[in-house]
Amino acid sequence: MKEMHEGSRRRDIYEIEPIAYIHTDFKEKFGIPRQSGLVPELRGRIEFLPAYSNPDAVRGLEEYSHLWLIWGFSESRVDSANWQPTVRPPRLGGSVRKGVFATRSPYRPNSLGLSSVTIEDIQVENGRPYITVGGADLLDGTPIYDIKPYIPSNDCHTDALGGFSAPPGQMIDVSVQPGALDAIPEDTRSAVVHLIEEDPRPAYDKRPGLEYGMLFGDWDIRFRESSGTLEITGAVPSVSDNTPESNTAG
Repeated sequence: MKEMHEGSRRRDIYEIEPIAYIHTDFKEKFGIPRQSGLVPELRGRIEFLPAYSNPDAVRGLEEYSHLWLIWGFSESRVDSANWQPTVRPPRLGGSVRKGVFATRSPYRPNSLGLSSVTIEDIQVENGRPYITVGGADLLDGTPIYDIKPYIPSNDCHTDALGGFSAPPGQMIDVSVQPGALDAIPEDTRSAVVHLIEEDPRPAYDKRPGLEYGMLFGDWDIRFRESSGTLEITGAVPSVSDNTPESNTAG
């Protein structure tokens, strides 16, 4: 029995390769929402690799409203031989350990992530399909390994328990200094405000008065805590050299 099990396991080991990359406004992990869908205004554009860039592959996808994206934490890869059974979730202040399989930590034996996103648009340009999605929580250039339609009757469980994850709606108040976001396109400002409402600061490092910077698109968004409120103080142009081949989500 042992030999059969080991032989089966060897046959189950295989390599997977990206079918696409996603392009978003996140140039670094800091500031990315902890889960997909928390900031619906966020947009991402999925670009298929040449081998999979066939319009027939997305035929019928327009009949759905949401997708599951299976993607890679390539900036947080863990050697499967040295993986740890417990991690310290930032949501719990980084001081409490939970089993890795009870979390969505990137530090896991197989560095795969799962996100539910909305389908905003499907286009075919020069014979190549592109998908624009909403609510994405992925870094610019994240490799996508698979795409599956979200099926409400099977994928939505209204009686499910959420464990230690904070329930939705627990956001921090945000104020914007006059003129602080004037340089940013108007259709992007609400996304910036909602990102700050999610409080991107690490749970273990929330110092009043300290100014934080969050890269978003071509901008470095500056904010700080003031009397229990996060105040957006400004946005300055920022340059990033990230490329799809070297980036992934966090």
